[in-house]
Amino acid sequence: MLTNRQLFLLHLGQTSPAPLMLEIEKAEGVYLFGPNGEKYIDLISGVSVSNTGHRHPKVVKAVKDQVDSYLHLMVYGEMIQSPQVKYAERLASILPGNLGSCYFVNSGSEAIEGALKLAKRFTGRSKIIYFTNSYHGSTHAAMSIQGSETYRNAFRPLLPDTWEIPFNDFEALNIIDEKTACVVIEPVQAEAGVIYPAAGYLDDIRQRCSKTGALLVFDEVQTGFGRTGKMFAIEKFGVVPDILVLAKALGGGMPLGAFISSNEIMSSLISNPPLGHITTFGGHPVCCAAGLASLGVIIDEKLVAGCESKSAIFRKELIHPLITEIRGEGLLLAVQLKTPEAVVYAISHAPEHGLVLDYFLFCPNAVRIAPPLIISKDEITDACSRFKVLLDEADKNVKPL
Repeated sequence: MLTNRQLFLLHLGQTSPAPLMLEIEKAEGVYLFGPNGEKYIDLISGVSVSNTGHRHPKVVKAVKDQVDSYLHLMVYGEMIQSPQVKYAERLASILPGNLGSCYFVNSGSEAIEGALKLAKRFTGRSKIIYFTNSYHGSTHAAMSIQGSETYRNAFRPLLPDTWEIPFNDFEALNIIDEKTACVVIEPVQAEAGVIYPAAGYLDDIRQRCSKTGALLVFDEVQTGFGRTGKMFAIEKFGVVPDILVLAKALGGGMPLGAFISSNEIMSSLISNPPLGHITTFGGHPVCCAAGLASLGVIIDEKLVAGCESKSAIFRKELIHPLITEIRGEGLLLAVQLKTPEAVVYAISHAPEHGLVLDYFLFCPNAVRIAPPLIISKDEITDACSRFKVLLDEADKNVKPL
């Protein structure tokens, strides 16, 4: 009889030649549990998904209550479903500007796809500008604005009229013109290794978009819901986009994405043609119920306010000869090590020390630290102690190539 490990490799499509291969039987709070009593501190939150931790009681209750009412009813947008309406209303109440019209989908990639279509439909233009080392998903159009040839070149031809410019290059912004449908940017570049915009950079982009009639699209898939020490990263910079893209923590652990805009812009999908964008499962009522409950936990338990002090503990504790820099704010940190080889060793051997760590796609020298926002100060201290022992091992066993 084949083991789960063997069945995993045999029957599930693989994403890399070396998956982590951790078998998880249960998850609770900041911990993951294996079938043989293994216990791991989750320092990545499923890549910024589980901001309120795994199986938060209020989220679980919301899921169970909704399951008792109804599951899928109809393709998105045809029936009034209370979880969708309540969640969209709550989001609108905490977002700035005219970001009051929410279109729910299933994932971040789908939300980007919808945002690109919306920008092209509203402006009547096709030119899309994106940034080096940006990541917006793996579907075809999302990949067309991915700032790395390594991951996209094998899938060409991609969406035409897309233009890549360097992040934080003010002069390159001259490319934004009257032919531009939208500029798509992460206010904090996540997969680049947590890179923040230079002072005034997002303001400059906003001004150029407003002047030329291009739409500004902010991708907050990873940075939303308290991750950077504000509910949304855009609050740090005082810049309001025309379209905001959310996912990951949006669903409280359930699959959910959204692109959000003004009623004026969003209404352009209604006609010429009708059904300008459609999804069967987007805004699934169980996912919206979970997301609404998770947002309530973040607000009621003041999890955002605690991010900076928890971030400071990581910075204080993580002092080691292999660590050259720690970038980021809140609980989205890039721990830069001396060599990529040390990163590979640390991440691959982390489970042996009761930790789950992860890479950044475009920053091979850094380890991702993005635990659930509910992580306690004692749990941070414990995790950092384990991490430093792990780095001691890496320092002894890894030699640069």
